[in-house]
Amino acid sequence: MPIESGSCASARQAKQKRKSHSLSIRRTNSSEHERAGLQRDMLEGQDSKLPSSVRSTLLELFGQIEREFENLYIENLELRREIDTLNERLAAEGQTIDGAELSKGQLKTKASHSTSQLSQKLKTTYKASTSKIVSSFKTTTSRAICQLVKEYIGHRDGIWDVSVAKTQPVVLGTASADHTALLWSIETGKCLTKYVGHVGSVNSIKFHPAEQVALTASGDQTAHIWRYIVQLPTPQPTADCNQMSGEDEVEFSDKDEPDGDGDGSSDCPIVRGPLTSLKSHQGVVIAADWLVGGKQAVTASWDRTANLYDVETSELVHSLTGHDQELTHCCTHPTQRLVVTSSRDTTFRLWDFRDPSIHSVNVFQGHTDTVTSAVFTVGDNVVSGSDDRTVKVWDLKNMRSPIATIRTDSAVNRINVCVGQRIIALPHDNRQVRLFDMSGVRLARLPRSNRQGHRRMVCCSAWSEDHPICNLFTCGFDRQAIGWNINIPALLQEK
Repeated sequence: MPIESGSCASARQAKQKRKSHSLSIRRTNSSEHERAGLQRDMLEGQDSKLPSSVRSTLLELFGQIEREFENLYIENLELRREIDTLNERLAAEGQTIDGAELSKGQLKTKASHSTSQLSQKLKTTYKASTSKIVSSFKTTTSRAICQLVKEYIGHRDGIWDVSVAKTQPVVLGTASADHTALLWSIETGKCLTKYVGHVGSVNSIKFHPAEQVALTASGDQTAHIWRYIVQLPTPQPTADCNQMSGEDEVEFSDKDEPDGDGDGSSDCPIVRGPLTSLKSHQGVVIAADWLVGGKQAVTASWDRTANLYDVETSELVHSLTGHDQELTHCCTHPTQRLVVTSSRDTTFRLWDFRDPSIHSVNVFQGHTDTVTSAVFTVGDNVVSGSDDRTVKVWDLKNMRSPIATIRTDSAVNRINVCVGQRIIALPHDNRQVRLFDMSGVRLARLPRSNRQGHRRMVCCSAWSEDHPICNLFTCGFDRQAIGWNINIPALLQEK
């Protein structure tokens, strides 16, 4: 008989130890683990070029991974049982439970601590999925009243942006894919001025802080500054619209379009050319805004840059580079020389121009898909919205993580914040418009019925805090803008 060498004997002993170790980490009461253990035994019997020590280490790591998955699976089952119990209690008692308590109390995960980096990643993913479940419990005890006041119909293609003038007379501005920008009387819905200077889609419109001047960005790779002179018509009695709660909804077909062409802009005065044209981009200019004071303007483009211009000379002051993909939006601070730009590279950047000699930049990373917009609020906060179906509230003094996260069921387009009431308006791809406070509690959903609300994707929203009739405007790809009156109860504002 052949005699077994010492090296073969030691290899066999090591293999037996590995087998006994793999058997020790299996659970005998689980057929799944038994099958997994048998597969490991079969793998051990196969020839391998890996050293015995490496294979032993791999088996030990696989055992740790298996235990981590098992713990997470058990915790997930417990969580599902608790949610089922809470749903039964809600159905029986008709009570509303605040989602914040659930997330901090009964639904808080009890994952064990581990030094394994893989374990930490698994727990992070688990907590993210749990928070999505918890967010569905975030409701309010009373409803905000959302009333449709006026529809603004006159564009021949989808409306990308909506804005409200900051000076008297207060007018509404819309930017459309039909290559025009229109100014409207908020009270009557009559078109006051049509701007036809662009040869591409008009993607953005913003009003000068002190003059009757507008800034528009276009797909023709330019931004235009143009002057308007409007005379408001005599207000007509507004039709009595039934008040509807922000939670009421009746579905309807996408084919339900506004009656006729709705060309309310055919007989209004026309502005044919700009005072100044800002030309430096090599791609679509997707957005533009005025810096505080109105002497400079910033533009954002698909060429991955943002440009800062001197308005009087049209000269390029700074070219802001650093984004890896196309820009989607830009916004300026109302009182400071700060600019925020968002991009398809899943980030947004804060540019600081308060020191004329230098400008610094900070990068915010927290989204997993295109950041569609980022806007300033009161104090040192920024709110960002994304195609990853989340909206995040950030503190400029702490960029590492958001102070609040809102999870939704649809991609979020250009958001807007009501500074006085600290309310965020979220326009969605799925035709919804939802209102949240800064802590992430949902206040309302604008009504959608067979005759009210948007019929296609909602692209943008804009607040007008001082207007007595309409304090929120939305626009969408159904070629119309809508003015709303939003009445938020004091109780909800305190929350």
